[in-house]
Amino acid sequence: MSKLRIGIFTDSYKPYTSGVVRSIDTFRHELYKLEQEIFIFAPNYPDCEQERGVFRYASVPAPTNPDYTIAIPFSLKLNKLINNLNLDIIHTHSPFILGRVGLQQAKKLNIPLVFTFHTLYEEYVHYVPFARSITKNVTQRICSYFCNQCNLIITPTKIIGEHIKNQGVKSPVINIPTGIQIDEYASGNKTWLQKNYNIEYDKKILLCVGRLGKEKNIEWLIEAISLVEKNFPNIHLVLVGGGPEKEHLLKKAAELGIKEKISFTGVLPKEKVINCYNSADLFVFTSLTETQGLVIGEAKAAGLPVIAVNAYGVSEMVENNQDGFLTNLSQEEFSNATLLLLQNNNLRMQMSSKAKLNAEKISSRNCAKKLLYYYTDLVQNNRKKAAN
Repeated sequence: MSKLRIGIFTDSYKPYTSGVVRSIDTFRHELYKLEQEIFIFAPNYPDCEQERGVFRYASVPAPTNPDYTIAIPFSLKLNKLINNLNLDIIHTHSPFILGRVGLQQAKKLNIPLVFTFHTLYEEYVHYVPFARSITKNVTQRICSYFCNQCNLIITPTKIIGEHIKNQGVKSPVINIPTGIQIDEYASGNKTWLQKNYNIEYDKKILLCVGRLGKEKNIEWLIEAISLVEKNFPNIHLVLVGGGPEKEHLLKKAAELGIKEKISFTGVLPKEKVINCYNSADLFVFTSLTETQGLVIGEAKAAGLPVIAVNAYGVSEMVENNQDGFLTNLSQEEFSNATLLLLQNNNLRMQMSSKAKLNAEKISSRNCAKKLLYYYTDLVQNNRKKAAN
């Protein structure tokens, strides 16, 4: 395949941590290995590292999440730079601020535009302080309109592809999950959590990795784990991630009498998250808004069986009764599935082996090759049209 010059426009990038950021970084890493040129345009953050091929727009802190910054989408310097990069294709990861910049640049340069639909944006309107029902409908329309300006839409799972088609998306839609760097997650410190969070070695550790926001349904998870604890007291829940709900969740844990059995790690660097996966016994996940649930793939690569609520993209990440359990939105059902794996060591070990095996299906290398195939096809077709 010939070398392409690919422009990535995203409203979310390092040092902020999220599934979108991990997705961009994973594909970037693999595309570099495939000898492609990548140029990333993202919001600036205080004291963020200078990286090759990463260009920053001036930004301001988000009013509802001070850890996140919002780009100011105007820069004469960056406009000139983009004009001089000779990009072959633009790939946006948001339908909003810098996604719109990517759309404008693709039209101006007459090159293909790709959009990855990472997020069910309408499920995040609780961060808007007013008119949420109206905001939800408007958000859906904005997303569908943006999708229909693109040459290709990528969804991490098939079910999300069907979902956006039902909302009026007419552009071609394909399914490419964010791949997992299998080897990285398969090895780590197997006693890291016990040593760093003073967890007794005989405790069974339940791990959840994700932002502490309402959309992740963590309060529901804590309530379900309190049911587990009544029947299996020898457990400890570890929540990896930061977010606005932390204080509320601490109060909830105290109300339920299990505060001492929960550790909040805050945001951790990747190598420490890998250690978390490798020193846990089970992965528990209750988000209802995932387009994929990338952390589930990471957990499986580390050999963790998964108990998750059956919703949207998660349904394609867990092979029910094989490498974990998918449950209905029932705390009793969720807690019973968790108890079954805690009490049955043989079943847990069988599911652990199956989880590692199934994680191979979404290796980052294979996913990047698939993405590059579609990039190349779009670019070649665009060049043919321009030549005629």
